[in-house]
Amino acid sequence: MPTNLIPFPVETLLIVDDSPLQRLHTVGLMRDLGVEMIYEAGDGHEALDLLGLLRLPPSLVIVDLEMPGMDGVEFIQHLQERNLNFPLIVASSRETSLLASVETMIQELGMHVLGALQKPLNQEKILGALNTYNSNLALPKTGDALPAVCETELAAAIRNRKIVAYYQPKVDIRTGMLKGVEALARWLHPDTGVIPPDHFIPLAEQTGLIHELTLSMLEQAMEQAALWNERGLPLKVAVNLSPLSLDIPGFVQKIADLLAQHALQADQIVLEITESSVVANLGTALGTLARLRLKGFGLSIDDYGTGFSSMQQLARIPFTELKIDRSFVHGAHARQNLRVILQSALDMAKRLELVTVAEGIETMEDWRLLQDSGCTIGQGYLIAKPMPANDLPIWLKGHHRRLAELRPPAGQVGSASA
Repeated sequence: MPTNLIPFPVETLLIVDDSPLQRLHTVGLMRDLGVEMIYEAGDGHEALDLLGLLRLPPSLVIVDLEMPGMDGVEFIQHLQERNLNFPLIVASSRETSLLASVETMIQELGMHVLGALQKPLNQEKILGALNTYNSNLALPKTGDALPAVCETELAAAIRNRKIVAYYQPKVDIRTGMLKGVEALARWLHPDTGVIPPDHFIPLAEQTGLIHELTLSMLEQAMEQAALWNERGLPLKVAVNLSPLSLDIPGFVQKIADLLAQHALQADQIVLEITESSVVANLGTALGTLARLRLKGFGLSIDDYGTGFSSMQQLARIPFTELKIDRSFVHGAHARQNLRVILQSALDMAKRLELVTVAEGIETMEDWRLLQDSGCTIGQGYLIAKPMPANDLPIWLKGHHRRLAELRPPAGQVGSASA
């Protein structure tokens, strides 16, 4: 009996494919991986009928896209309508852009997709998709899983510095050397532990507490930058700037005062502005950003490519840095459409003489692609997760041992390694 090599228990497998030969091939692959109970269906209709008869629902469904009668997309939509949410692997010989679109559709439907694989299938592809199962389970659950917070509690947390800055390293793509960090807000709640920003930033914006929170994060980041300077670790520190703060009278002076208080140079601080944020009160906002740039602060356009005003914002605002959203970085090595968009953004930034930062780097394949594409700075879980300030020196010691691995292989051709 073969050993089950799959990283999670698969008691029952359903293969939906109109080709008997393809089904036979997939059955063989899965039996070699240790799966014994395998059901087969020739199209979506047959699969739905079979699911109505099974006493033990499938632990995994592998579904082809092109099938007569009911194709794979329609079958998946029927599963969602019937509230049947099995882990799914989509398989097809069609183009990767179509596979990526179907994968996104499944995610938007709130269903569990492990991967969208091009045929012919093999064990390496299947295991690569299955290995995402455990990592997805390990992701922290946010949103509704956390208790609701109120304005009074949030205000007290800001005032008492219970919302603290965690720091995510930003490294040189060519060398792997640490160049800076991004300060990210984390609420250290006494009862529920670490609360992520998406659970309290909207409340801060709705209640007007966002200005107080932004200033608190700036002050913490500057304090930490000054401490690192004293210890011989001068780093650029990026801080997210709420668009609502751009309208506050005296905001520029408050930031300048904090800078002077901690004896920092303005070019050590980078202020990140989401590309779609400078819409309301445009005149005031542009004036604030221009004054910040005049004082020497770096300005980064954050989440570039996720809105509809990217080009317009680049033309209006004196940015020094372009930060490419993770949706165009993660998996770009395997998707031609993402690679084209990513490369065009990098080429444009180079012509505009902007530093480029790619966020959301999670795999070595994407890291190598960015090296070969001329990106400047990388950020993501491949390098490090956000961490408390005290953990950074410890991380850095371990990171130095990875530098040889992160540098371009000998003879690699590309603008980043030239």
